[in-house]
Amino acid sequence: MCGITGWISYDNDLTTERATLDAMTGTMACRGPDASGVWLGTHAAFGHRRLAVIDIEGGKQPMSVEHDGRTLLVTTYSGEVYNYRELRAELESLGHTFRTRSDTEVVLHAYLQWGRDFAHRLNGMYAFALWDPRTEELLLVRDRMGIKPLYYQPTRDGVLFGSEPKAIHAHPQVRPVVDAEGLAEVISFTKTPGHAVYKGMYEVRPGHLVRVGRGGVTVERYWALEAREHTDDRDATVAHVRDLLDDIVARQLIADVPLCTLLSGGLDSSTITALAARALAAQGSGPVRSFAVDFTGYTENFTADDLRGTPDGPYAHALAEHVRADHHDIVLDTADLMDPGHRAAVLAARDLPSGFGDGDTSLYLLFKAIREHSTVALSGESADEVFGGYRWFHDPAAVHADTFPWIAAGLAGRFAGGSSTREALLDPGLLSKLDLPGYEDRRYREALEEVPYLDSDTGLQRRMREISYLHLTRFVQILLDRKDRASMAVGLEVRVPFCDHRLVEYVFNTPWALKTFDGREKSLLRAAARDVLPDLVADRVKSPYPSTQDPRYGEALRTELKEVLADRESPVLPLLNGELAARATADGATDDIRAGAELALGMDAWLREKGVSLEL
Repeated sequence: MCGITGWISYDNDLTTERATLDAMTGTMACRGPDASGVWLGTHAAFGHRRLAVIDIEGGKQPMSVEHDGRTLLVTTYSGEVYNYRELRAELESLGHTFRTRSDTEVVLHAYLQWGRDFAHRLNGMYAFALWDPRTEELLLVRDRMGIKPLYYQPTRDGVLFGSEPKAIHAHPQVRPVVDAEGLAEVISFTKTPGHAVYKGMYEVRPGHLVRVGRGGVTVERYWALEAREHTDDRDATVAHVRDLLDDIVARQLIADVPLCTLLSGGLDSSTITALAARALAAQGSGPVRSFAVDFTGYTENFTADDLRGTPDGPYAHALAEHVRADHHDIVLDTADLMDPGHRAAVLAARDLPSGFGDGDTSLYLLFKAIREHSTVALSGESADEVFGGYRWFHDPAAVHADTFPWIAAGLAGRFAGGSSTREALLDPGLLSKLDLPGYEDRRYREALEEVPYLDSDTGLQRRMREISYLHLTRFVQILLDRKDRASMAVGLEVRVPFCDHRLVEYVFNTPWALKTFDGREKSLLRAAARDVLPDLVADRVKSPYPSTQDPRYGEALRTELKEVLADRESPVLPLLNGELAARATADGATDDIRAGAELALGMDAWLREKGVSLEL
């Protein structure tokens, strides 16, 4: 995993722009702590920061293919292609020769052999750029599920691109500007594919290519979810899911550096950890190393609510003991979560205000601790979107609401802890201008127009296909982006087995009645993995990523917000309902403002430290 950036300019000689490329590349240092490289051509310039995972010595970048003294192709590449060994063998049979063991070189030769159709052959998580000097064309490519980020900003005579917005913002011609629509995207609990928040900037959509030439920018889709008839019965479906998972996990264990799993004790992460333990044992390796996050006194003082019914600790320990994992708990306290340095690091990583409050900070700290021991981690992320694990999948009111089901379930504030909404402290005039309900409704309608159906999809089956599609193309993007930024901020590569497109396609087309055949959430996954899990873990009800329940955390937020309100230079003040915020932070105030305070504090730091200009 790495950080990439680049600049295409058809009117300028970029061989003289080393300083600008160095600045852009430097912003990606956290994503690639092991090496730095720059390639300069007349109209194309690439930067790369490397996190070395496969072929430590040979995989240096930017990488090119040369023939008879001519450069045929150049890439700056981030990610992993898990089927690169099969592709390499096929390409060798077609006459290609290789000088490294890296998947990067395989991607280069795959393009030379198959052109843009090569993207259909890749299995993995990736975001990369290819420059073809023969045609003077740039190709930006992003994986099917959007696991790895990639942004671009068209210019008068070309384009700028990078793994994160900060790489583009490092260019002297770019200012970070956010208009009303961009701010609505930040505040609402939505993720619009292609939307980058910043004015003039775009995200390469998952499963898409972006072509840049002298004639301008062209966007092409190479993958999308399709509706297909499911013909397997229950036993065959469960068996196929298991076969896929065995293959996926085995592929994603390939690395030349230390590897671990993220273990919460839930069905998803426990399945990945158990299958990884089996695969490593079969290779004569192991034990599997696992890590979990916890908070001081969390298990002992845990209070259940309608989102989190159980603490993770006992279940993570049960699974670790069951598979004999080398398990470690990373225990955090309120001081860790409120440390200004840690919160600043999260903002620097995300380029946007925190979306999950203390959950973002704790995830960053978890990954920071893991990085001391491992370079790669396998995660259970996305199983809920694939198999239908969230509670609102099974709540008729949320399912049939005429909006995104997670919004109908009131998730925006509760996921970050507390019961308030993110926009609770914002100025009524601002909220009126942004029209968040209208914005969310427009994005919801756009998403529904994309959903593929079978003629046989009627009633509940038709609606659940829609619900699945919304989660696989919108909600999962929120979580994947969060996990990428938090992990790459410390140079940790997180792999997401449940995002393998073969599994996603298969389960997307499995009828809802079959996905819930035992009357519970994630019936297929539970059945497919039960033989490798203890019953305590297999039967556990879904509980999301933990959020601290320490009341001191809420009080610390209140105190910090009070300080912001007292600073007349605070850039967030014009965006807040000053009277309401003052009452909520007054001595003795007890109103729950946790989610609102998190957003207000995050926006204040964002406007201060990122130099963002608002054009509302």
